[in-house]
Amino acid sequence: LIDIEICYKCLAKNKKCSAKCSYFYHNSDILKVPVENNGIEKFLVYAAQYIICRRCEEKFCVTACPNEALEKNEKGILQRYSMRCTSCKTCSVACPFGTIYPEILPYKTSKCDFCIDRSNARLTDGGQGKPPLCVETCSEKALQFVEVEESPEKNIYLIKERVAIHGLPWNKEAKVGVPK
Repeated sequence: LIDIEICYKCLAKNKKCSAKCSYFYHNSDILKVPVENNGIEKFLVYAAQYIICRRCEEKFCVTACPNEALEKNEKGILQRYSMRCTSCKTCSVACPFGTIYPEILPYKTSKCDFCIDRSNARLTDGGQGKPPLCVETCSEKALQFVEVEESPEKNIYLIKERVAIHGLPWNKEAKVGVPK
């Protein structure tokens, strides 16, 4: 569960995200170069798109993209294919609500494995293993490794098979990324 409200409050304080990621492509020890480890940002961006996107009936942003890098799934959730996106920003211009923010969409494309080694430890030692590294290292506790059910009344939405967000109610006057 990603709690967007907590995460955005932390970002509003200009704090650097403390959540670490053990995913192979985010690990500076393996790559032998300094790496800005922002594995959680991909989920944060996906969650932000889910909350911010107004889900237009006519998909102006999708139609405008010359590289077919955007698509909306059956729930109307905007999905960006990082390898196709050239950051031309035509989707931003086409969005009638101005809610596509290309500056928060990193080019990284990877898939979280929920720290499979740590997960296996949880299964083999009677549940005494450790949670995923991002959950353990998020100083504000915006990340939790728990089972939840979708509950629009509580602003909890399932955005992927194993990922849920606790979002903010939409506020027209709110600044981008800063909850009221």
